[in-house]
Amino acid sequence: MTKPPMLTAQQALDHLLSNAVTVNESEKVNTQAALGRVLTEDVKSLVDVPPLDNTSMDGYAVRCADTVTPGQTLRIAQRIPAGSIGTQLEPGTAARIFTGAPVPPGADAVVMQEDCTVGDQPDQVTINVAPTLGQWIRRSGEDLTTGKTCLTAGTFLRPQELGVAASAGLTHLNVKRRVKVAAFFTGDELALPGEPLKPGGIYNSNRDTLLACLKSLGCDATDLGIVPDRLDATREALRKASKDHDLIITSGGVSVGEEDHIKPAVTAEGRLDLWQIAIKPGKPLAFGAVRKSSEPKDGEAWFIGLPGNPVSSFVTFLLFVRPFILKLQGREAKHLQSYLMRADFDWLKADRRNEFLRVKINDQGGLDLYPNQSSGVLTSASWGDGLVDCPPNQPIKSGELVKYIPFDALLK
Repeated sequence: MTKPPMLTAQQALDHLLSNAVTVNESEKVNTQAALGRVLTEDVKSLVDVPPLDNTSMDGYAVRCADTVTPGQTLRIAQRIPAGSIGTQLEPGTAARIFTGAPVPPGADAVVMQEDCTVGDQPDQVTINVAPTLGQWIRRSGEDLTTGKTCLTAGTFLRPQELGVAASAGLTHLNVKRRVKVAAFFTGDELALPGEPLKPGGIYNSNRDTLLACLKSLGCDATDLGIVPDRLDATREALRKASKDHDLIITSGGVSVGEEDHIKPAVTAEGRLDLWQIAIKPGKPLAFGAVRKSSEPKDGEAWFIGLPGNPVSSFVTFLLFVRPFILKLQGREAKHLQSYLMRADFDWLKADRRNEFLRVKINDQGGLDLYPNQSSGVLTSASWGDGLVDCPPNQPIKSGELVKYIPFDALLK
């Protein structure tokens, strides 16, 4: 019997995204609690930002008509710290002013203090340069104006977006509820750090890696722990996970060995496609859904089964699970952000699959390759700061340009 051809990474991703449906529920949260959430609606500024013309420098507010030539001496008529309002600036006078303070009426430029000299008489200042109109003045509303859209629906809220919301006077934001993801891990050989290792046992690194990835994307992640390598236990874990979650993720058990129970368990509790994807690391990937109950109206929880090898699990999460979650959240699942960079290594054993090599940017602006690219060597991902996307059957010679994908772009 002829095996079906392996899917390309793009074919697998297209199929995943064609199934993902954005969650509908939303809630209003305090702006300070909105980090990592997704806006459900455009929001408008309640105020002008800044509310008044203000200075971006410590110095002296002046009238350009009084300082046409350098060396003009003016009387210091007022002092304006931030949070104070000055009075009308009269001809022939200057105002001592500090960063952020409103520019007084009548002033049309600010001269930084480094360009000024205070003489023996403390109420006089010599302006040593001829300022230009509007110099060092931030205009009212140059950032935001009242009623202007400052954040749009679908925006993933990072610290800088929360700052924009605060500057616009917003105390609460309407956001999508968090995508709820349950994760469990199969393998009788697995133990948690702190537990004694039995003969042939290993510590479960995928648990911490994948749960951290989920949290970095703003998900509500539930850890269902390690599930024994038994069909009944796997089915029970799936039933438990499906009830209150949008997505179930597993690691391990997606091959076709006698101890790999994911395929029969998901098939019994829902539906499953088991794919062979032409990538390395990360060949096997399972996708399907698990019934929430025996009632069709209760719907399904999506299911994605990842390989058990730690690098394979990590890479397939970045390539497939992350964009799937972005679409569930209502965020745009963009193409992988990549850059052409110089390879400072040789990779001459080209594989027939699309390889994702762990690399790090060196001090010369090129890429170094981790020497051991085994799918079981997770330190390659910790050492590296990104991946090289190496097409099938394509060797790499030192000095050639390659497609570099930074981890930073894949973990947010």
